[in-house]
Amino acid sequence: MFTNFWYSLGRSRGQILGWGLALAILGGYMVGFYDTLAAQQETLEQLLASYPPELMAFFGDMTEMFTPQGYLNVEFFSYMPLILGIYAVLAGSGLLAGDEESGSLDLVLAHPLSRTALFLGRLAAFATTTFLILLVSWAGFAVVVPGTNMDLTPMELLAPFLSLFVFLMLIGMVALFLSMALPSRRFAAMTGGMLLVAGFFLTSLARIDENLETAAKYSPFNYYQGGEAIGGLEWSWIGGLLGFAALFALLAWWRFERRDIRVGGEGGWGVPLPSFLKRRPARS
Repeated sequence: MFTNFWYSLGRSRGQILGWGLALAILGGYMVGFYDTLAAQQETLEQLLASYPPELMAFFGDMTEMFTPQGYLNVEFFSYMPLILGIYAVLAGSGLLAGDEESGSLDLVLAHPLSRTALFLGRLAAFATTTFLILLVSWAGFAVVVPGTNMDLTPMELLAPFLSLFVFLMLIGMVALFLSMALPSRRFAAMTGGMLLVAGFFLTSLARIDENLETAAKYSPFNYYQGGEAIGGLEWSWIGGLLGFAALFALLAWWRFERRDIRVGGEGGWGVPLPSFLKRRPARS
C-alpha cells in the first residue's frame, strides 16, 4: 500500500507545483491590493450601491468585501470551489479508471497487491496531493498578508483552506464513485463536472430566488464557508461534508472490489441489447 501511495504521489508532483504555485502567486498578488481597496471604501460603496441588488446577491454579500475575511472570500475563495473542483473531478475520475483504460491497471494488480490496498493507496495519494496544493497556496497568502493592513495571523488563514479541502474531498470522491459506476472516465468526468457547475449556480441563484432555497440545501456549495471561515468554522458542516465524502469513497471501494477490470479501453453499460440490434454474422 505505501509503495503504491508514494508512487501515486510522485506522479502528482506536476499537479502540486502547477496548481499550488499558480494559486499562491494569484493569492499573494490579490492580497496586495487590499490596502488600496480599503482606502477607497467610501467611493466603492457608492459604486456598489448603483448595481442591481440581484446582481450583488448572486456574488454574495459584497458589503463585507471591505473586511479581510469578506475581501478574501469575494476575491478568491468564492470561485475556488469551481476552479479547484475541476481538478478534483479530473483527478478523482482518473484515480483508478485512468490506468484501467490505458491497460496498466491489470498489470499492477498482477503483483501481490490486493484491490483494497491499491484503492487506499490511491485515495491517500489524492488526499495528500490536494492538501499539498492548498498548503502551497496558503503559503502565498501567509507571506504577503503581514505586509498589509489585514489583521490576520497565518493560523487564521488556514480556516478557509480547511473548508476548501473538505469540499474538494467530497467532489473528488463523487467523481471516483462515478468512474466506478459509469462506463468510462470521460463520462464520469463529464457527469461530475455538470453536477459541480449545477451546484454552484443553484447555490448562487438561491440567494436571489427564495423558491430555490430548499433545493440549494442539497448542494455541497451551501456548506462551504470560504473566507467566512476566518470568523469561525462551522464544524457540523465540516463533519457533514467529510461524512458524505467517506460514504462515496466506500461506495467506490465496494464497486471496485466487485467489478471486472478491463484490459484497456472503455466499458459498456452492461445492459443486453435487443436481438434486432445485435450484429448478425454475414452469410457465406
